[in-house]
Amino acid sequence: MPDQARIVVVEDTLSLARVYQDYLRADGHMVEHVVNGRDAIKRLRSNPPDVLVLDLILPDMDGREVLRAARQAAPECKVVVITAHGSVNIAVEAMRDGAWDFLLKPFTADKLRVTVSDALEGRSMRVDARNDTSDEGPTDEMYFDIIGGSDTMHDIYRIIENAAPSRATVFITGESGTGKELAAEAIHRRSERVNEPFIPLNCGAIPKDLMESEIFGHVKGAFTGAVIDREGAAHRAAGGTLFLDEICEMDLDLQTKLLRFIQTGTFQKVGGSTIESVDVRFVCATNRDPLEEVRAGRFREDLYYRLHVIPLHMPPLRDRDDDILQIANFYLQRFTREEGRDFQRFSPDVAALFARYAWPGNIRQLQNIIRNIVVLNNGTEVTMSMVPRPVNSGTGDEQFGSATIEAPPPHPVVSNGLEDAGRFWEGDPDALAFLAGAQRMREEMGHAPAMAGMDAGPGFPLAERLPSDQGYSGIRPLWQVEKQAIEEAIARCGGSIPRAADALGVSPSTIYRKKQAWEENETK
Repeated sequence: MPDQARIVVVEDTLSLARVYQDYLRADGHMVEHVVNGRDAIKRLRSNPPDVLVLDLILPDMDGREVLRAARQAAPECKVVVITAHGSVNIAVEAMRDGAWDFLLKPFTADKLRVTVSDALEGRSMRVDARNDTSDEGPTDEMYFDIIGGSDTMHDIYRIIENAAPSRATVFITGESGTGKELAAEAIHRRSERVNEPFIPLNCGAIPKDLMESEIFGHVKGAFTGAVIDREGAAHRAAGGTLFLDEICEMDLDLQTKLLRFIQTGTFQKVGGSTIESVDVRFVCATNRDPLEEVRAGRFREDLYYRLHVIPLHMPPLRDRDDDILQIANFYLQRFTREEGRDFQRFSPDVAALFARYAWPGNIRQLQNIIRNIVVLNNGTEVTMSMVPRPVNSGTGDEQFGSATIEAPPPHPVVSNGLEDAGRFWEGDPDALAFLAGAQRMREEMGHAPAMAGMDAGPGFPLAERLPSDQGYSGIRPLWQVEKQAIEEAIARCGGSIPRAADALGVSPSTIYRKKQAWEENETK
């Protein structure tokens, strides 16, 4: 964040303007004040500030006109808009037009200061992205707004670094809450389009009959309620990046028009007759399997192949190991500052709980849990009694639907080797990983390999015949094989679960979850 930032407050009520200035000057910023939109636009063109705090209700014009002028005249300036409590829709429109954030009246001094501080930090990251010509790449702590230094995330950062300078479309997949929009914005910030708009559009949050207008805009009278001409996201993203989130939710008829837009760079507004042309870089995302959507006939195959140029998969939080606590600490500090609390750390048992929990809602769920803790409690340390359900129950499926891979029930696998067992459990990637790890460990320990067609008899310690009266001649149930393989790996690695996980080819969080499931089964 700049040592002494320049901030311009646009507010026609002098008493409020004076209060805002005092709040912001307390943080050491240089704060100026203008009373109308005309003067604000002049200031943006002559000497643009770092942040513009803009009231949307001005005496001489709609504040959104100032916002649009800021986008053209001072794209580096972050605009924080202020509006009345009952005008949330207007604030959302302002966000679509390029505002960084919004404040609803009335708001506290801390809320204003934190919002402006976040805007300044965002501006600093954007400037760094534009000017950084080093080969160092991402840091161990954060890549733009994405937190995490795990190997998995560094692989993602490398893809973004390589893809961002090109015009190629990036197709981001991943579960809800994994940070797909943050990845899309990082691509934009790392590209040559950094000074142009980044326009996100959630295809699943807009009614289907309004979606075409949201993308392409409409002319006055095009449909009931179209009382003025309106620019769509395609026009607002001109020169920049259009991010189509939840692309698989789009209606098939509109997919056809989108395909033509992508191929030609031209479109027509709803109800219009003029062909418009724009230069837009496309990034899209979905929490579904796009190929499965193609097979099911819900997504056009030609559109899929047009968009799926550079695939980028955002991993679930449960597979990011040490990143979990890094992200948790980041949001603990942020929410503590915003809410005026005293928290400094997590207790060791809370940290261990967070590390092994499945996080079916991913980063979004982690954020909400920490916000809940900070708002409803206080102290210097987060303790177990402060952690709400379902996290404090230790499972991951009470409320959000199971996202964990539980130990299979004690059902015998009719197989003579691990390869056949692998075919039986082909729907469980962790089970397959454990089978591969167990096979690797047996070979390292000098035991005979257990391949398909080889009898799983006494010479293979992990295999024991089931009772003959059950009619089986295969190995034990897979969950027992997994359990013994894990325990042997942990013992051989001196009790270190991370090292054992590496030897078995899975993540430590997977071992924690499976151990917990076995312990719960043993107590029943």
